[in-house]
Amino acid sequence: MNLTDFSSSALSLLPPLLALGLAIATRRVLLSLGMGIVLGTVLLTDFSILSSGQYLLEVITGLFIADGGLNSWNLSILAFLILLGMITALLSLSGGTRAFANWAQSRIKSKRGAKLLAAFLGVFIFVDDYFNSLAVGAVSRPVTDRFHVSRAKLAYILDSTAAPMCVITPASSWGAYIITVIGSILVAHGVTDYTALGAFVTMIPMNFYAIFALLLVFAVVWFQLDIGPMRQFEYQAKKGSRLGDESENCADICDDLGIEESDKGSVADLVAPIIVLVVATVGAMLYTGGLALAAEDQSFSLLGAFENTDVGMSLLWGGLAGLAVSLVMTAKQGIAVSDIAKTLWVGAKSMFGAILILLFAWSIGHIIGDLQTGQYLSSLVEGNLPAQLLPVVLFLLAAVMAFATGTSWGTFGIMLPIAGDLAAATDIALMLPMLSAVLAGAVFGDHCSPISDTTILSSTGARCGHIDHVATQLPYAIGGATVSTVGFVVLGFTASLFWSLVASVFAFVALCAGLMWLKKRPCKLMG
Repeated sequence: MNLTDFSSSALSLLPPLLALGLAIATRRVLLSLGMGIVLGTVLLTDFSILSSGQYLLEVITGLFIADGGLNSWNLSILAFLILLGMITALLSLSGGTRAFANWAQSRIKSKRGAKLLAAFLGVFIFVDDYFNSLAVGAVSRPVTDRFHVSRAKLAYILDSTAAPMCVITPASSWGAYIITVIGSILVAHGVTDYTALGAFVTMIPMNFYAIFALLLVFAVVWFQLDIGPMRQFEYQAKKGSRLGDESENCADICDDLGIEESDKGSVADLVAPIIVLVVATVGAMLYTGGLALAAEDQSFSLLGAFENTDVGMSLLWGGLAGLAVSLVMTAKQGIAVSDIAKTLWVGAKSMFGAILILLFAWSIGHIIGDLQTGQYLSSLVEGNLPAQLLPVVLFLLAAVMAFATGTSWGTFGIMLPIAGDLAAATDIALMLPMLSAVLAGAVFGDHCSPISDTTILSSTGARCGHIDHVATQLPYAIGGATVSTVGFVVLGFTASLFWSLVASVFAFVALCAGLMWLKKRPCKLMG
């Protein structure tokens, strides 16, 4: 099928902008994504009804079947979501969730402590952002609920620790992918001063958004910097409403499971399945990565294994292992098989809303790729800009691209080579700052985008309404981006990491001071 070429047309922006605008205006995610999908389809097929139907069928089929076989990545992610829903339900049935909440309450004495638990878990579980958001959400949610922390706040903590940690950690699925891309860029431009891994490590302190997004999470938790919509949800949670706004999207995804919890549960009933889930997932990542290295006659290395791992299959095997342990912990209490079976169905069903949103997001992501929205946006950076401005321009452009396309990885793939080319053509000394700017901008745009799969899964992990999460996280993401903009401007003009960090720290302190001032201002709260 011949598709219309939109690589040089601003029309390629219309479908993502329609989806984003409708999602914000109507708060109905599926309707908004569906309208964006329809618009993109008719644009690509030149408004031919027959071709539109055929193309849309191909897109939907491609979600499950690719290259003549099953789409193992998509299917393994969907299966992991269902498995995690089942595990979460079993943790409730066995009483593990209640026992862990009681145990934590005896040791965690405050609302701040409950939020710090989620934040620290988000930092330490960094192997993959999907896994981080879902696993940390499952562990933290009983504790944050007990201390009346809003689900919106939990979703913010999950989202703003997952991707920022993954993007600055070499031993993560993100880090391995980025190192691979950087390696090819260095080879293409004959840069031999550092290896791909060395370049990645050098870039870590230049990734201002990731660093200050993480610091901002802890500042927000410690000083209770609740502003804008987040302030309203925290107020409702304090009154006893854990979910806040009972919107349609929230009801679809976030309703409590209604499972009668056993009073025989212990902390081990929750901790054991989660530990097995983590260990099995990491083990599977190393195993599948090792197999890939062996197939290429390469010796095993930790970084090489993470670089070549099959994340989707690893999550699936980890989920199966966690589910098996959950079943054992539940069955040993003598709970009827019929109750266990019913609970498994309830747990799987609790993920259907999130899965549907994810399928729609993947579909519009595919269509945006065919529209070549990313290529059009990247063409905007080509021109006669001074080299000193390129880091901040690349940061902002990568943010716009990730926001419009809903994918940070896709933005990495498109923008990192462009940044390398620009550095080689202008000032090779700015190569790493420009690459860092792309990484930072992509994570920022991903944090703001309602069609981002990582944002969707953070909502799922917290059992929070998706648009509620996007709206409450946005002010903090913009604050972190403002600090990053200062850093990249100074880095571009001084080429000094020290002075750019100094300027960023001052900007961060000013941001926190501003948030504290806003916190003290009177605000009309929901009743």
